[in-house]
Amino acid sequence: MHRLLLASVLFASFAAQAQVKVDDPWVRATVAPQKATGAFMQLTSAKPAKVVAASSPVAAMVEIHEMKMDDGVMKMRAVDALPLPAGQAVALKPGSYHVMLMGLKKPVQVGDTVPLTLTVEGEDKQRTTVEIKAEVRSR
Repeated sequence: MHRLLLASVLFASFAAQAQVKVDDPWVRATVAPQKATGAFMQLTSAKPAKVVAASSPVAAMVEIHEMKMDDGVMKMRAVDALPLPAGQAVALKPGSYHVMLMGLKKPVQVGDTVPLTLTVEGEDKQRTTVEIKAEVRSR
């Protein structure tokens, strides 16, 4: 019975994670003494959902940010959630939505891999996590 329960939990966890596809995750390289950088990727959810949180062991604080023009000035701000419409790719890219890593514990260098965890909430209010390994790049 214990094995069946464990298998069911693992399958449910895998199925939930499979609902959000992550393409081309990467993090911008930093130089000392830089303490912040951005992570970028493309997210596609099979069902309507939203990213409600993010974390990484390499940073003290991780937030979902958006950049947009406001009275002719580009401004960046944290958002409470990033909507993921069913079947539509959402690009997290420079100058737009992105994951902001702040309070870096050390510089991230080209070739490093940065672990990220996104918390995704479905319409049913159930939350799942998506584990990502993002390559550090110079661009």
